[in-house]
Amino acid sequence: MSSIRNSSIRSSRARSGGGRRRTSAVLALSTVLALTATACGDDGSGAAGDRGKEGSGKGEITFWDNNGGVRTEVWKKIIKDFERKHPDIEVKYVGIPAESVQSKYDTAIQGGGLPDVGGVGMAMLSGISAQGALEPLDKRVKDSALQGKLNPGMVESIRASGDGKRMYTVPTSANNGTLWYRTDMFKAAGLDAPTSWPKFYKAAKELTDTSKNTFGYTIRGGEGSIAQALDAMYGQSGITSFWKGDKTTVNAPENVKALEKYVGLYKKTTPSADVNNDFKKMVAQWDSGRIGMLSHNLGSYQDHVKALGKGKFRGIPNPTLADGTRVQVSNPVDGLGLFKSSKNKAAAWKFIEFAASHKANSQWNESAGAIPANTEAAEDEWVQRAEPTRLAAEALNDSSVKIVQLPYHLPDWNTISKADNEPDLQKVLLGKMSSKQFLDSLADQLNKAQAEWKKQRR
Repeated sequence: MSSIRNSSIRSSRARSGGGRRRTSAVLALSTVLALTATACGDDGSGAAGDRGKEGSGKGEITFWDNNGGVRTEVWKKIIKDFERKHPDIEVKYVGIPAESVQSKYDTAIQGGGLPDVGGVGMAMLSGISAQGALEPLDKRVKDSALQGKLNPGMVESIRASGDGKRMYTVPTSANNGTLWYRTDMFKAAGLDAPTSWPKFYKAAKELTDTSKNTFGYTIRGGEGSIAQALDAMYGQSGITSFWKGDKTTVNAPENVKALEKYVGLYKKTTPSADVNNDFKKMVAQWDSGRIGMLSHNLGSYQDHVKALGKGKFRGIPNPTLADGTRVQVSNPVDGLGLFKSSKNKAAAWKFIEFAASHKANSQWNESAGAIPANTEAAEDEWVQRAEPTRLAAEALNDSSVKIVQLPYHLPDWNTISKADNEPDLQKVLLGKMSSKQFLDSLADQLNKAQAEWKKQRR
């Protein structure tokens, strides 16, 4: 397996304006840096699969949105445009909440009822592809208008997260951790922007006034809390690799100390409700206007604009160490998968190809504030106008940034990082389990999963 090299995207169309070209190059390079450490070469396979199920290319197909309720509106616009272009195809939209989509797929794989097309990101890709549920898409992409139009770093990330050889989902976007902060509250308190961890902790303390029900920070304690905790841990510890040999570094003493400091914010500078908050509740709570900072990702930008209006907040890359070094965990690429059980793969593929095309991909990512996978969409003007997206890309282009690659290659990763450990992290927040106990348990599970994965690959 070979490391992904830094690369830049060249659009098939000539563009004018030096600033615009620089933004595109930064986006491409930052995505490659942020998303994955290694990827194996494609073996050139990925044929269309069971040709008997290609179907007529007409009729109804079912699409599962893996972030239903959050991206429903933009998907319905894209579907409407697709059906206008393909009047003989009807897309049945089913929105599945992000926190339950993995279990929905697993249940459908075992009992039937999978969609034709579904949102499948890197975090769950390995587990789903290992069950043989997804169609390899390399040949379809090669023979389509998408050839040469997908960010190469995202493509290699997808391959590395599957079987290391084939593309089991067409990448649509990339996200990065973002620290959102209230510029008006910081200005009123005379605080510097929380660009470093020392400034972050100072602001969390000084912006908290429990008598007025105002808090410096909101911490994620509900569903999806593990990735945020890992980002805070590695960001403070300065450890730059998830593995040391065949053993994980999650329970290294430096990470234990970092987690202790981070969870120590709970109820001191955060609301007590945080222990149960998933991202929707956390974002809504921050948007109420009484909390100084929020760690989420680029995807909540539009929510903040609607709730707070422009000019009252900013989204910046995660804090740096005191010496200016930024360490952060990788964030998964999202994508669209074609399921082998589909009886109308021809129509389903037309929808994937359309959704990943320039206009639709740009439309979706602008709505989400994420980095487009389509290289032409990555050059659109909105990318430069969207400060959080631009700043995240520029920061990742900085040579001081170190990326800790999460183990998306492990089929058990999504389960380990969610259902198996979220309840224990809540115990840590509540003082019923120590940070060391929690991280030792997490490390034991990860080491066993890594050993099993290596055994199966022999």
